[in-house]
Parts: sequence; structure tokens; C-alpha cells
Amino acid sequence: MRSVAFWSGFFSNLSGAAQQFDSGGASGAVELTKRHPSVSLTKQGALTGNLRVNLSWRMRTSDFDEKVSRGGGGGGGIRHPFGKFRPEIVQSQGPAVVNVDLDLACMYELTDGTKGVVQPLGNFLGSLNTAPYVQLSGDDRFGSPSGETIYVNMDHHEDIKRLLIFVYIYDGTPAFDRTHAMVTLYPGNGPRVEISLAERAPQARSCAVAMLENNKGEITLRREVKYVYGFQAELDRLYGWGLQWGRGFKSKV
Repeated sequence: MRSVAFWSGFFSNLSGAAQQFDSGGASGAVELTKRHPSVSLTKQGALTGNLRVNLSWRMRTSDFDEKVSRGGGGGGGIRHPFGKFRPEIVQSQGPAVVNVDLDLACMYELTDGTKGVVQPLGNFLGSLNTAPYVQLSGDDRFGSPSGETIYVNMDHHEDIKRLLIFVYIYDGTPAFDRTHAMVTLYPGNGPRVEISLAERAPQARSCAVAMLENNKGEITLRREVKYVYGFQAELDRLYGWGLQWGRGFKSKV
């Protein structure tokens, strides 16, 4: 049983080729932490083009039995080079084994009062060139190295009041304490911004990651990293979004 938002003014479906999005050619990185929680996209001149928001994750190596490489001595564990961001099997306390399905999503509020959500659940993928100017690339259930990506059309930053980037565990045992996730934002100009979800929150199912906010014309990005034990409706209450939530399920694949 999961949450899906319903609202008037349903936005359009995917309208263009997703491969044509720009990624921002920034070098270096800015890490948002508790001590340094925010960055101004206005001051770094990142108010045009597309802001790319990417979720990737890997399991903490300490949660797995030590692995010995084939054909070599020593007891060091070696991970497959192409499996760095793959959601590996999580070994729980008992014999049960589950897969981790992390979803990237975004609640939006536009300056005209329009509110909604962009998320894999319910196939609410958004639209880049029309409201809400936020679009999800798709639902990665199988842990491809690229993870999941949301695009924000910063050419329409004046139409955006606030965006809440969040991550939730759709199915299986809550495993934020086992899964090291990273949300990386690639502005159209300036360095990429990294937010690590490294805190241990064993029973949490959702995490508010970052807030993009329009404050009197200045666009700032602020680290949140607040874990909750429910799903979208609980995040909604925490941030006062005011959406109406109902049951939602993913289709079987």
C-alpha cells in the first residue's frame, strides 16, 4: 500500500526525447553537509538550461560476507567494477533476503499555486517544457549504473516556488541503514552538488533530501536529509504541502 497524489490540472506526459537533455559540464563538486547546508544557484549563474538530479546507490560493504577474489590470494573483498551502484541483495537479520527499490521523486509548488508530485509510482513523470517544468526519466527498478534522474527546466525558474527532492523505498524491508545513497545535482553552470544519505535510519522508508526554493527571486538549494517512517503523505505533512494522497501500486514487471 503506497501513496499517490491527485490534483486538478493534470500535467502532460513525456513530450520529447529524454536523451536531448543537457547535463551541465561542470567540474569539481560541492558537498552539502550539516555545517554547510545550502548553495545559491543564482550566485553561481545556474538559472538556465536543465538542472539534472541523479540518484545512485550501493550497499554498504560491511553488510556482506567477506569475498575473496578468484585466482588471487589474500582475504580482501573485491566488488564487481560494474556493480558499484547496483541495488544488491540485502541480507536482513533473519534468513529473509530482499531487493532494495529506491525511488527518486519530487513534490513541486509553482508560483501560481499549482502543487503536485513527480514520481514513478502512478506514472506521474511530469513535463519539462510545460508545467510543472520537472520530469522524471523513468523508473529504475533493477539498479542500472545510471540510477534514476529528474530534470528541472531552470529556464522557468521564475515559475517555480519550491521543489522538494525526496527518496523512498517502495518495496521490501526498510534498508536506508544498509544502503548508501547519493543524490547528485548537475546545474547548467557551476560545480555539481552532492548530498549523501549516509545516516543510519533502520526503519525509515522515506527521506527528504533537498529543497530548491525561490526566495524573492534568488534560487537556493538546501540540504534536508530528514528521514520519516512513512511515505509521501508523511513528508507532505512535515513540509506542509497539502496534497490529497491515496493508495497506489506499481505495475508488475
